[in-house]
Amino acid sequence: MGANRGLAWRSVRVACVLIALAALGAPGKVRGEEVRKPKPYALIFGTVWDPNGHELYAVKVKIRRADEKKARWELESNHTGEFAQRVPVGPGDYVVWADVKGYKLPDGRRLHAGPEVAVHIDGDERQDIGIHLNW
Repeated sequence: MGANRGLAWRSVRVACVLIALAALGAPGKVRGEEVRKPKPYALIFGTVWDPNGHELYAVKVKIRRADEKKARWELESNHTGEFAQRVPVGPGDYVVWADVKGYKLPDGRRLHAGPEVAVHIDGDERQDIGIHLNW
């Protein structure tokens, strides 16, 4: 009787291992559906700088297609002054700028927007830019 119990437990362990391997062996399916490949994209990555060359936090950044008038994307710079926005795979032209209305530095000084930055995307790539603000 003890030998039969050991054999039964061994069979249960083998079955569990086979089920686990079958689950791992089918990474292409989740709940019976095919896993979709991520859609390709390009990335506009940038940093917002004050006139003294310091990174700026929480500056509103706007991005639009060059042939459009209104911003399509709005985001804020993070604690290191950086921002990133996924855009469709190129070719495409974009305009990026900082909206500093109502933005004050901790010492109370106000900044003015610098020039807009033109970005050209050829494919699924990353373009790094800098947005420099003025006093």
